[in-house]
Amino acid sequence: MAKKEKIVDLKSRPEKINEEELKGIQEVVNNINRAQIEIGSLEVKKHALVHHVSTIQEDLGQLQKELESKYGTVDINIQDGVIKYVEDVKANS
Repeated sequence: MAKKEKIVDLKSRPEKINEEELKGIQEVVNNINRAQIEIGSLEVKKHALVHHVSTIQEDLGQLQKELESKYGTVDINIQDGVIKYVEDVKANS
């Protein structure tokens, strides 16, 4: 048995969606746009912080070199500044 196809009257089709539907679509699209802008802003902040951390790590490396030239190879407790001198330990052959 063949299925009957629905005939659509092209003259009676609406030309626009209603105002409520339009407002709903606009609200969702605006929310997406705001979220994307916020993500971009966060990525810029993230990039700046990553760069800042890199700079601080370079500063720490320089400070470590200065302390090593002054005290030699040591462990320094960063809580109280106590120096623990590292003994030269040779590996068993």
